[in-house]
Amino acid sequence: MSREAHPALPEFEYIKPKTLPEACGFLEEHAGEARPLLGGTDIFVRMRDGAFKDKYLVDIKGLDGTDEISFDPMEGLTIGAAVPMNRVSAHGTVQEKYPLLVEAIDSVASYQLRNRATVVGNICNASPAGDTIGACLLYDGVLHIHGTNGGRKEPLSSFFKGPGQISLEPGDIVLALQLPVPPQGFTGKYVKLNRNNRGDLAIVGVTACSFPHRETPSGLSVKVALASVAPVPLVVPAVERLFEKEKLTEASIAQAAQIAMDACSPIDDVRGTARYRKLMVRNLTRQALSALQANH
Repeated sequence: MSREAHPALPEFEYIKPKTLPEACGFLEEHAGEARPLLGGTDIFVRMRDGAFKDKYLVDIKGLDGTDEISFDPMEGLTIGAAVPMNRVSAHGTVQEKYPLLVEAIDSVASYQLRNRATVVGNICNASPAGDTIGACLLYDGVLHIHGTNGGRKEPLSSFFKGPGQISLEPGDIVLALQLPVPPQGFTGKYVKLNRNNRGDLAIVGVTACSFPHRETPSGLSVKVALASVAPVPLVVPAVERLFEKEKLTEASIAQAAQIAMDACSPIDDVRGTARYRKLMVRNLTRQALSALQANH
């Protein structure tokens, strides 16, 4: 029994610009045939499989702080676009103040792949199954973007437009992700269903967080984000509204799990049916919120 080898990578031209304006200008000039290159863990697979047909890959590593990670007590954490996931998860401040992000990163594929893959690349890939996106959304992440018309900041909550679709214009480059300082008492949990113990895309992913909030009747703020069950990563506002009034109890957790299940719109694919995914959203949401309850 013979097996067909994977197709080879198509020919492309590697571009290494010396400056950010040069990189943005080239991407704008070659819109539709050039793509920024960070870790490459997704790009090369898609090029090999024929999904991407770019003529140019523009390496932006090393431009304007893309290789840096820093923390400011007022501004929060800034992760350069080219910082590998393993470097982020091993950073002492990230482990101390952003453990939910560490948990999400450590669920991604293998350690070897995370030496190349980046958090910003995971975001810009805009897969509804992206493991780190839920944590970044619940930390209220903001992207630092630079284009031919200058720089801007965009909340992650408005960045996703559809599977593989993001709000970047030709010439735009995401330079960094900024995560504000989490509220005091912030706790989170990421749970993921996949076909293998490690290294597989999420069939369903649920990220949940909670923290004390004096302005809500319950004294609590709880948020839930869902992966792989909608065209874009999905935060469920109805869950947040529920826990503005309700404490974390078995009854309210069950109600929130049902709300999350009703809010999602998964599809059938080779990894699971839509019905199965919806039921697992309910189960995993209950599991994630129960983990938070144990911390209160």
